[in-house]
Amino acid sequence: MNTVLTTLRTYTLAAALLLLATGAAAAAPEGKPFATHKVVLQISDGNPARQTLVLNVANNLINHYGADNVDVEIVAFGPGLSLLFADNSNNGRIDSLANGHGVRFSACSNTIAAVTRKRGQEPALTPRATRVDAGVVQIMDLTAAGYQLIKP
Repeated sequence: MNTVLTTLRTYTLAAALLLLATGAAAAAPEGKPFATHKVVLQISDGNPARQTLVLNVANNLINHYGADNVDVEIVAFGPGLSLLFADNSNNGRIDSLANGHGVRFSACSNTIAAVTRKRGQEPALTPRATRVDAGVVQIMDLTAAGYQLIKP
């Protein structure tokens, strides 16, 4: 009887650990796990000056803390999604921040769907953009994971 209980406890513990590990892996961003600073930048403004500002803030964080010490994700939704359009004049800077410094760019699928309905076709996005279900949810998930929200 003790062997059965011990085995059952072992399997229960293993199953619980597996569930925790799976849940943690699903919720954890694919950023820089060893970064000492984690920042999510919100862009929900279509104004080109505000979009340039959010890129400047990301660049300033990297210059100050070093690319390995800061994990930055820029989440675009609403009118701010235009930052991630393929024809945006900031695409060179987006490529540089993504390739050279590991900055991630998230595009709200809800906004993409709304733009698609309005235009009759889906907007072309920069290849650096990763679609997320909802921009606001992405921000909430990142802040729950310890990221600081900055809305330049």
